[in-house]
Amino acid sequence: MAWTRKDLLGLESLSREEIELILSTAESFKEVSTREIKKVPALRGKTVVNLFYEPSTRTRVSFEVAAKRLSADVINISPETSSVRKGETLVDTGRNIQALKADIIVVRHASSGAAAMLSRHLDISVVNAGDGWHEHPTQALLDIFTLKEKIGRIKGINVTIVGDIAHSRVARSNIWGLTKLGANVTLCAPKMLIPVGIEEMGVNITDNIDDALVRADAVNVLRMQFERDESAAFPEALDYFRKFGITSERLNKAKKNIILMHPGPINRGIEIESDVADGPNSVILEQVINGIALRMAVLFLVSQGHDKKYEDIN
Repeated sequence: MAWTRKDLLGLESLSREEIELILSTAESFKEVSTREIKKVPALRGKTVVNLFYEPSTRTRVSFEVAAKRLSADVINISPETSSVRKGETLVDTGRNIQALKADIIVVRHASSGAAAMLSRHLDISVVNAGDGWHEHPTQALLDIFTLKEKIGRIKGINVTIVGDIAHSRVARSNIWGLTKLGANVTLCAPKMLIPVGIEEMGVNITDNIDDALVRADAVNVLRMQFERDESAAFPEALDYFRKFGITSERLNKAKKNIILMHPGPINRGIEIESDVADGPNSVILEQVINGIALRMAVLFLVSQGHDKKYEDIN
């Protein structure tokens, strides 16, 4: 199928075929990173703007590297050094970036729905790099890409997501993507960190980590977002590690080849034991590597979708 969307805002709205197209495109781009000259001219003459209203290391740098490997020009904008400090709105910032003839805005924002709102006001492409507690589509796509690479398929596999589900945009995007591709998803967390009604997304729920691991082909460990605990409702860090932390002892009871994932940043000794994070089951650094190819695919596809819509209009 051909990609026809101007933007990538989330996985909830994508079809299985669209997700598979992104994954197959990423597979073709991964080879670029193995070359001596790690560049292709796919986005030569295009400008990509990274507009990040929240802190980021992996995602922002990954998008920057991906854009440069596609031969695009890249501009990074931080609110601390922009007119946002003077009261400029997100939409006005976006309109000014569009007026400067940028082609793609990659936006991260603390408010759910920010990327979608921006896309409605702009003719250029918008890629969601994380919006509030809503979605983080490219992180989920690179997680799924890594799983498919390691296991060979997504349909029928058992994936357990452990940790702060309530505040995790990564979890929501993973659930949408994995279930659409036929995976079985189990969520494991303290009850206060399981959102009400999330079982309607087609997942299983448990607060027993040992049960959650025993049948899992892969476990995706989420960061505990203690900075969001305004009501002091979270468990203490050490108590959480004792009840839900991924340790060597727990992993030894799981399938021998279970895949261990983490979107980062890792809180060692809280969500995961260091020996496990750096152990043979871990694909955490492979996720980072695959993030470049996946984001190359997304930037390339939204550019094609934008050009197609532009041709339709003109």
